[in-house]
Amino acid sequence: MSAVTTAERPAAPETPLIDDVTVALLGGRFAVRDLPGGLLALDVTAPKGTAVEIRLAIPLRDAVGFWHPACGWERTLLADWAGRIHTSLIKGAPVGCLYETSGATMLAFAAQDPVIETELVFGISEATKRFVVHLHLTAGDGPYTLAFAPRATSVATALRSLRGHLAETAALPPLPTPAAGRAPTYSTWYAFGQDVHADAVEAEAAHAADLGCGTLILDDGWVAGGDKRGYAWVGDWVVDTAKFPDLAGHVRRVKELGLDYLLWVAPLLLGPESAAWERMRDLAPLPSPVTPGAYVLDPRRPEVRAHIVALCTGLVADHGLDGLKIDFLDEAQIYAGDGEDIGHAMSVLLDELRAALQAIRPGIMIELRQPYLGHGMAAYGNLLRASDCPADAVANRVRTLDIGLLALGGAVHSDMLMWDPDGSPESAARQLLSVLTSVPQLSSRLDGLRDDHRAALAFWLRTWIRLRPVLLDGEVDPGRPDELYPIVRARADGHQVVVLHAERIAPVDLARTRLVEVVNVTSAPRVTLDVTGSSEVEETVRDATGALMGNRRFTLGPGLHSLTVPPSGLLSLRLLH
Repeated sequence: MSAVTTAERPAAPETPLIDDVTVALLGGRFAVRDLPGGLLALDVTAPKGTAVEIRLAIPLRDAVGFWHPACGWERTLLADWAGRIHTSLIKGAPVGCLYETSGATMLAFAAQDPVIETELVFGISEATKRFVVHLHLTAGDGPYTLAFAPRATSVATALRSLRGHLAETAALPPLPTPAAGRAPTYSTWYAFGQDVHADAVEAEAAHAADLGCGTLILDDGWVAGGDKRGYAWVGDWVVDTAKFPDLAGHVRRVKELGLDYLLWVAPLLLGPESAAWERMRDLAPLPSPVTPGAYVLDPRRPEVRAHIVALCTGLVADHGLDGLKIDFLDEAQIYAGDGEDIGHAMSVLLDELRAALQAIRPGIMIELRQPYLGHGMAAYGNLLRASDCPADAVANRVRTLDIGLLALGGAVHSDMLMWDPDGSPESAARQLLSVLTSVPQLSSRLDGLRDDHRAALAFWLRTWIRLRPVLLDGEVDPGRPDELYPIVRARADGHQVVVLHAERIAPVDLARTRLVEVVNVTSAPRVTLDVTGSSEVEETVRDATGALMGNRRFTLGPGLHSLTVPPSGLLSLRLLH
């Protein structure tokens, strides 16, 4: 019977590593070396095929939370008998960050190899009164390297330095992101479901282009037989000509509106009701645990990899697409622990797919989503989307910010935005305001928008485009993960943006600043700033629809200031030095 807690595992000598962190190793040898930027590398070597266990431990001190890419809502301190995750290229990543009440980090690490199947056992050891992380893996051909960041002021700061190292050591560079991938995007999924037709989609595309969108994604519903939820029908990938008599012509017409075009596909799924079932059923021995009715093609089989590359390249070439939304890649994880490493098999598949797609469509866009957004996937996707959370602004905020903490490249995308068509413009706008540090994907019907909803959407999309250099490319710090990021701050070139998702006091430093903008995502009519420094400022206040509510000049000095800002409104403070 395996050990329940880490204290029950065989003892091993511990060695000081970095700050208060110690390391112990079973099954190999390790060496430590310095990395640029104050980082530290732990190189573990063992004969290929050896079971290796890397143990990290740190005194509890004032620890309050532990973040990792797949933490979901469990971002506080679990007991070591509860903290368990299994990672590979397509599920999470062996990356973690322990932090204290101030938000400062105590332990921040990332494995350079994102491919190999790894089990992480982590949490508070009741026996030793420490926080521990144990990584279990099988040694490969070369060293297994963990990079560590020294104590930092925040999780975002520590992970920023680790991201830089991971990008430099990646086997392949991140997939380049064209401009359209950084523009607002329209998706058909929540707006239409599977009831998509060429004329209706083209009409919506025209509205989306008018609002500043750069890409349209045609989601599920375009495939013949795919008119019902569940995936027993999946596998043939033949166009439903009743809905799209000429899909290539439809794509061309949408592109003439100024939008790039992506198509949804789930190439690993195979259903018993498909024509391909009899021919390919032996390649999909296991049923999907999450997509009802479907089985999962085994990517360890060369013929499966060849099939998927041919399918995806054929769709792009035949219909003039600019890219694909590739769904359910994490389903391959069902084959983990059974023979060949599933992460390695998916790496081989995705290497082949990347090369083939770039050969026929330079500048290809590929949308991937949580949970298969570890740092190893930066080479294979450039639109990195939050997992489905329809109309859940809190989840969308948390998930997009989580993705951004580890993204080596590409553009973080929100889950598709939908809202109550009968709700207030403030509540409709709040869906967009919750994901400002990502590229918004719209998925509400635009043809029947109320005038006030249209005004709010148009204003905030224009504002997002104006703020994009700060929100996407600036230094973003969302604070403590366990608090669900109530205050998000971004800064670039003297421009500060503060997004208030809760009624908190927002710190604002006027040093080296020319413009401060505060977004009030709460229902309160005021915001409170804690100002450092002093300057004469020009204040502009706008409501959720962009209507001007106030404009004045005054001296903004140090200390607390309560300023009137409507719910879902914008406060701009231009410094007049």
